[in-house]
Amino acid sequence: MVKINDNYRHLKAGYLFPEIARRVKAFAAANPTADIIRLGIGDVTEPLPPACCEAMAKAVAEMGDRATFQGYGPEQGYGWLREKIAAHDFQARGCDIHPDEIFVSDGSKCDSGNILDILGHDNTIAVTDPVYPVYVDTNVMAGNAGPANERGEYAGLVYLPISAENHFVAALPDRPVDVVYLCFPNNPTGATATREHLQAWVDYARAHGTLLLFDAAYEAYITDPSLPHSIYEIPGARECAIEFRSFSKNAGFTGTRCALTVVPKGLMGQGADGTPVELWGLWNRRQSTKFNGVSYIVQRGAEAVYSEAGQAQVQALIAFYLENARVLRERLAAMGLTAYGGVNAPYVWVKTPGHLSSWDFFDKLLHQCHVVGTPGAGFGAAGEGYLRLSAFNSRENVQQAMARLAAIAW
Repeated sequence: MVKINDNYRHLKAGYLFPEIARRVKAFAAANPTADIIRLGIGDVTEPLPPACCEAMAKAVAEMGDRATFQGYGPEQGYGWLREKIAAHDFQARGCDIHPDEIFVSDGSKCDSGNILDILGHDNTIAVTDPVYPVYVDTNVMAGNAGPANERGEYAGLVYLPISAENHFVAALPDRPVDVVYLCFPNNPTGATATREHLQAWVDYARAHGTLLLFDAAYEAYITDPSLPHSIYEIPGARECAIEFRSFSKNAGFTGTRCALTVVPKGLMGQGADGTPVELWGLWNRRQSTKFNGVSYIVQRGAEAVYSEAGQAQVQALIAFYLENARVLRERLAAMGLTAYGGVNAPYVWVKTPGHLSSWDFFDKLLHQCHVVGTPGAGFGAAGEGYLRLSAFNSRENVQQAMARLAAIAW
């Protein structure tokens, strides 16, 4: 009989979001007339920017003409898109990043898991707690984490607690680690990192030979000019960091799928025999072997993000969701609930009232308010006692959700 990957058996009972979907489905089946407002999963609700739609429509027409038809594209992404990404997202902010260091993909979630393909199995991995579950679960699948204890913590991972006491920004590890996952603006807490904090991480990484995996999927929501959008704004980051970005949350590409990963040339790892090995070449080979690239049509849509009209339309989308976040944050505070984030990020991290657990608070909101959030415990043991609310929804739904919460006693 075929053998399975036993590492999958170490995964906790269910991935967070399917478990939420299961509970919501059961509630909806029992209450078919309930008007459920979903502020849980971070999926966008507003239409794609018109500039992107127009570019994709034009690309579809091109695919119907022999003279302009496109077959397989470069696995790393078309040069015309990578050049615009490099110029607008990195070089304009003073980052020394070049088009051939950018790899266009179908999702930063995918890339943050796939990057493990080029890393060894004997690395010490550090994650924050709470944390985006994909970082943990993909390491479990890869055999880097071992079994979990009763709190859901994996023996093979180093946990860096983040809480209100440390402003949801992790302290440096008290020992050398090989790989660290960082996410700013943070999912789930909405926290941001200063230049000084990221400089401390870069200095730590260079001193210990650590690789920083930097998830910047929400960088477009940073409005404070003092805050960095990219790890590569920090001196020395090219020597120690890989960055993931996405078109999903800025331009609404959750349903069309386009993202990118930056792997600087000269960023080195080490072979089992101690030989230095450039990570760029490994990732390039991985993508060329396992990935056929994002469709021409979608990449043309992503390219339109960088047009004058596209930039204005994307900024309007971001402003819309940030206003939703403001409504959430201020209305929760008016109810006497403690909430964090939602300023330079689309997520609001709510302290559960009284002695309610995260899942109890989730159930209370679902059953009494018909509102869906994301239990903090699903992001790690340190997330217990919190719930994440997403600003990705219509203004009407956000306001209605807050009115429902305000109508019950806390």
